[in-house]
Amino acid sequence: MGTGPVVVIGAGPVGLAAAAHLAERRLPFLVLESGVTVGASVEQWGHVRLFSPWEFDIDRAARRLLTAAGVSLPVDAGLPTGAELVQDYLQPLAKVAELAPYLRFGAEVVAISRVGTDRVRTRDREAAPFVVRLATGEEITARAVLDASGTWRQPNVLGGNGLPAHGETDAAEWIDHALPDVLGADRDTYAGRHTVVVGAGHSAATTLLALAQLADAEPGTRITWAIRSAAPDRAYGGGEDDQLPARGALGAGLRRLVDSGRVDLAADFTVRSVSPRADGTVELRASGGDRVIVADRIVAATGYRPDWRLASELRLELDPVLEASKDLAPLIDPNVHSCGTVYPHGVDELSHPEPGYYAVGAKSYGRAPTFLMATGYEQVRSIVAALAGDWDAARQVQLELPETGVCSVTNGLEAITNELGLPADVPDKVMTATAKHMAEADTATDAVLAAADELGLDHTAALRFAAFAADQAGEARPQSTCA
Repeated sequence: MGTGPVVVIGAGPVGLAAAAHLAERRLPFLVLESGVTVGASVEQWGHVRLFSPWEFDIDRAARRLLTAAGVSLPVDAGLPTGAELVQDYLQPLAKVAELAPYLRFGAEVVAISRVGTDRVRTRDREAAPFVVRLATGEEITARAVLDASGTWRQPNVLGGNGLPAHGETDAAEWIDHALPDVLGADRDTYAGRHTVVVGAGHSAATTLLALAQLADAEPGTRITWAIRSAAPDRAYGGGEDDQLPARGALGAGLRRLVDSGRVDLAADFTVRSVSPRADGTVELRASGGDRVIVADRIVAATGYRPDWRLASELRLELDPVLEASKDLAPLIDPNVHSCGTVYPHGVDELSHPEPGYYAVGAKSYGRAPTFLMATGYEQVRSIVAALAGDWDAARQVQLELPETGVCSVTNGLEAITNELGLPADVPDKVMTATAKHMAEADTATDAVLAAADELGLDHTAALRFAAFAADQAGEARPQSTCA
């Protein structure tokens, strides 16, 4: 691996956590932030309250540095806003002596490559340091790069097929992206008007609840919620079963708004076109029919996607579906893990054919929507341990996150485990092993059977787990080959 510091791109929660771990390991590092302060993207949604409490929002190495510096930390059970996350955690962390000299602001990274070689050249590649080019033309050499640049500046489009809806660019002045400050700075934009929120994730739910509160105070405020699916059940989440009460309350509150008629639900509505009208309103038209919604404003809460252009000269191996690293994608694919469950992963799953480059944080998840800050903290802990040569620590990956309560896959596997008298850790092992086999298997059933074989489960257990997987995926159950 080349020489120079470890360059961390981005001074958000995960980027600063990486810096904290690098400082503890006494590895030279430099954090490059395009904004003028830490948490620049977080400040864009500073009015939003997180559903994960401080317990999960502060990285362990960062906590140790802050405690040693005499900084009083918030109570673990509190739920911070984005602004409080920056003010009470990121800003004090950026000021500790171990980090402050190694943070650079206004340093926008535009490209990464290797010194003296391009993506095609293989000979002596790993020995060449990285070269990180800034928008100013300055170039910095690095032994490794941790890309924590996030996805906030790359929102998804309105078009349901992944392409911009017809007319979306021309209608840009009617469209806001996720998490506008409906009850604060943007109040006048939405008060007394009809707003359509497009999307089915937590950002959409947060905006819908805020709009409903605004409607209580501002007559004439109307709300429509447009989703691609035929029913909103998945968006409601796990409710009381969610181990993060604030996240569960978000979905429960949204359900009440729809059931009471305070939010008009437009289900099975895939946006095909957006057209400004002469009267100052805007029209959304659905694919495959004549369904139309006319509104004053649109909030596109359709998620985000990574921008890989700055790493275009590096050898990356990205999953063709999620745009996450090949080995991470099966563990987080929402087509497979509909519960939102996140399995432990670290340096091995985040590696690419380009040794020393790692995308971490929200960017590492590609288009998967289930990222939590605590996931990013464990990612950088594992990677930094590997960079320090401590591979035992790097591979002892542990991630304990609250369950979403969205679906019953975990409960179903646990029931089978208990019935067959298997060890309590079998469900987790089966799910993790199945995720790894999904990339090659033709069906979920085949993946479970391969996982069961890998784990050495007996034939009866393998068939029971595979039958359960078939039921969940709507596939034919496997047939026993026993006489």
